[in-house]
Amino acid sequence: MREAELQKKIVDRLNRHGWSCIKLIQTNMNGIPDLLCIRKGKVMFLEVKTEKGVVAPLQEKRIADLNKHGIFSRVVRSLEDIDIYCYKGI
Repeated sequence: MREAELQKKIVDRLNRHGWSCIKLIQTNMNGIPDLLCIRKGKVMFLEVKTEKGVVAPLQEKRIADLNKHGIFSRVVRSLEDIDIYCYKGI
């Protein structure tokens, strides 16, 4: 499956669980994750990659920086990853 297809499925799954997802296309900060997701005062950033997709060092740094600031941020590679985050009540 292509990354764009996986991303669409992830957004659809999150929307069904009450999340509002914003695809971040162009920001003033390179390496920021693909998706900003919001639900009931909670925020998470998700970088979508296929199983073979490579996370760039700058992307890893941005994810680590967001987590340091208390913002849940992860690389997701499957719908199963999303199910874990949704049901944990993030």
